Amino acid sequence: MRAEDSATTSGPIAVTISTETSPTPTAVSAPTRGMAPEPVPAPAPGAPQHTPRAPARRGTLLAALGVVAFSLTFPSTAWGLESFGPWSLVALRSTLAALIAGCFLLAVRAPVPARRHWGGLAVVAGGVVVGFPLLTTLALQTSTTSHAAVVVGLLPLTTAVLGSLRTGERPSVTFWVAALAGAAVVIGFTVQQSGGSLTSGDLYLFGALLVCAAGYTEGGRLARVMPGWQVIGWALILCLPFAVAGTAVALPLEPVHLTAHGVLGLVWVAAGSTFFGLYVWYKGMAEIGVPRASQLQLAQPLLTLAWSVLLLGEEVSAAAPLAAVAVLACIAATQRTGRRSRAERRAARETGSVRS
Repeated sequence: MRAEDSATTSGPIAVTISTETSPTPTAVSAPTRGMAPEPVPAPAPGAPQHTPRAPARRGTLLAALGVVAFSLTFPSTAWGLESFGPWSLVALRSTLAALIAGCFLLAVRAPVPARRHWGGLAVVAGGVVVGFPLLTTLALQTSTTSHAAVVVGLLPLTTAVLGSLRTGERPSVTFWVAALAGAAVVIGFTVQQSGGSLTSGDLYLFGALLVCAAGYTEGGRLARVMPGWQVIGWALILCLPFAVAGTAVALPLEPVHLTAHGVLGLVWVAAGSTFFGLYVWYKGMAEIGVPRASQLQLAQPLLTLAWSVLLLGEEVSAAAPLAAVAVLACIAATQRTGRRSRAERRAARETGSVRS
């Protein structure tokens, strides 16, 4: 239950009478039959105002932090592959992230989710904790990080589609036009950066796209009934036995060459991308909705390309600034559309309540 919900109780309301010289309306009894009800007085000056804009801004900020954390995933994975094999890296990543999540869950004595939520947690675990990391790590063995950014360019649109089907949200036509335009810009830019050629890792990338979108959508739905960090926390705990078993099997079979880059990459994908990134992402998604949050990810491929230049030394063409401006314009359009749609729904509800 959110704090806003707990603030509206059904107990009696105490009314204080001001001692200032300015006139104050006197209290009246309940309206009798045939008389108009007394209008509700305005809140006193300085009283806290609970508007829907604050949660929306907070949710957008949290989701944006998640996007920044995710944008470092591919470069960090490339670093991790310098020290570990793909299966070992994914297994160690999931194991470390699950241990971190378990410590947090124990520290706050988080309640075990209800039985009806474990199916959704399994979808989150299979798509976000295991599926996406494994498939993208396998893809990065033959693809560059700029080419792998194609999957991130398609992810917002796929998440928005699955989110609208799963949660019942119906974005406007303007929203979809802006989303498709942003996705087209990102896909065109990243394909141009990779030379327009397809690699053997594309099947892994498209598979990662589908499972991650499903995990994001289900995680966003669950984050409305439990704290977002607990969604990813319990999903990680659900994967812990398989991650430990995978680590025990993969480490003896794959060579390990520890380097500073390799260890740092492993730590980031475990603590940064898998735990912190997903924590703020699901928290923000629960407050602003799956479609709006998914469109913030349109900026992720461009951020990934920037990190690839800074951390991996990859070359990026001069088209990057133009693509960045176009993507940010699409993001702004989807965000304005989401705010306008919610305002129209609130106005419709208020009009209906007045008429009734």
